Amino acid sequence: MTRSASSGSAEQKPELMIQRDSRAVSQGQAPPERTPAGVRAAQAVRLPEPWASSAVTVVMPTYNEADNLPAVLEALFALPLPALRVLVVDDNSPDGTGDLAERLAREEYGPERLSVLRRPGKQGLGRAYVHGITHALEHGADFVVQMDADLSHPPEAVPQMLGTLLSTEADVVIGSRYATGGKLAENWAPHRKALSAWANFYVRVLLHLRIRDVTAGFKIWRRETLRAIDVAGVASNGYSFQVEMNYRAVRLGLKIVEVPIRFEERHDGQSKMSLGVQLESALMPFRLRRLAGRLGAPPRE
Repeated sequence: MTRSASSGSAEQKPELMIQRDSRAVSQGQAPPERTPAGVRAAQAVRLPEPWASSAVTVVMPTYNEADNLPAVLEALFALPLPALRVLVVDDNSPDGTGDLAERLAREEYGPERLSVLRRPGKQGLGRAYVHGITHALEHGADFVVQMDADLSHPPEAVPQMLGTLLSTEADVVIGSRYATGGKLAENWAPHRKALSAWANFYVRVLLHLRIRDVTAGFKIWRRETLRAIDVAGVASNGYSFQVEMNYRAVRLGLKIVEVPIRFEERHDGQSKMSLGVQLESALMPFRLRRLAGRLGAPPRE
């Protein structure tokens, strides 16, 4: 697969230089609730050019995230990534998330940086990502970030993930809760931590995947990687979209790198993990095994 550091980049790849503002909070320290965007930006890796000006689009599905959206957008647009765009994919949220996103695009950030894709109803996380990623690629994104709108994924990790993608020539980088150094929020209930660990183990064993955080939802992809995977052909409707994308990447022999993150509890609102979503997630590994022949041969050991 042809890889390019960014459009218009020189032949010699720039060295990944990790520079942090002196105001940054020590790594591993639990951040306070609603960490200010400036503090998050100070924690972020500062990439050299041309990497910092890469065409990155964050695709962010939303459903009833009006309480979280302003904070996560402020944090993303404070990052040292001047060409970063955000695409909000809203499923007709009853709390007005879509209307809020459109107002912020008009009054705060401009439609060239923040755009909104409105859908008629709640159709599932997987369908939201398929529509959003397809839209981002059609509008010039060279790199696509998947992340939640509830601040459970640290926005300040995006530059590091982009730098890792480019410096390692990976096809996708995963923000991993279970890689060495990764963490789950201390205020997660024990049964939720156990369920998360069990789901991850279950999928890894059934699909023979070596990814440590196979159910992760925080990733950055290359444009050409998403084309190779055929995002439009992904069958998953709910959270199992994350697993299917990883499985397709592994079957194609693509390079996957994980970087540790601290996964936080959502600040406001309710989890969208319904019983139906959990059932689809439990059954999807069996479906993927049946479809294995259509997804390409597994890589040689």
